[in-house]
Amino acid sequence: MSDIKKLYVDAILFDMDGTLIDSTPGVLKAWERFCEDYNLGNYVEVSHATHGRRLYDTLKELCHISDEETLQNEIDRFEDLVIQGGPIQLPGVHNLLTQLLSEPRSASKWTIVTSATNKYAPRALERCGVPLPLCDYITSNDVSKGKPNPDPYLAGAQKCGIDATRCLVVEDAPSGLAAGRACGSKVLAVGTGIGCEAIVDSKVGFDYCVRDLTRVSVKAVEGQLEVTIDEAMI
Repeated sequence: MSDIKKLYVDAILFDMDGTLIDSTPGVLKAWERFCEDYNLGNYVEVSHATHGRRLYDTLKELCHISDEETLQNEIDRFEDLVIQGGPIQLPGVHNLLTQLLSEPRSASKWTIVTSATNKYAPRALERCGVPLPLCDYITSNDVSKGKPNPDPYLAGAQKCGIDATRCLVVEDAPSGLAAGRACGSKVLAVGTGIGCEAIVDSKVGFDYCVRDLTRVSVKAVEGQLEVTIDEAMI
């Protein structure tokens, strides 16, 4: 039987990779190359372990890159490989963002908070046909500490002019879910990245979980966003 939830928030903060777009083929291709270059082991395992975190942090940590210029060049190389892999828009994204953009009361009450860089994010969003938020968006370059720290989502809430505790964070990765919880937001987990079962197994915690964003709709109601979540697929 369908289990439908409704909640009311003042803004929605979306993760990008794994939530709005699927870049998995390119990410795996990139990690395969980097695991070969840096002798990091199984690229699939490395990809899963680093999902949702900033490349600045993961490449510095795993590849032991201390030189800042070299690190930036390697980030660019990695992200070029991801773009070459052909990211695509995920199911439900078009309808959900169209609902948000359809009227002035909701059009500016959402943004994107990504661990990707300010070079990769606009290219990936354009390639996937995902519209840019009216209030701009947050990339890894905008914060000193990435997910699972709360800084990215605190910055995203500030972009919308809303306190983070009155926002809904939409995420597919445990690191991002942890970031959303750390800043006091409601958290919706989406299984289009690692899957709902893996999210549950991570024990990070969330308020709601859906297989994909086709299960979610939104409309403006009395100055807030009414989010309807159909949890029938959990």
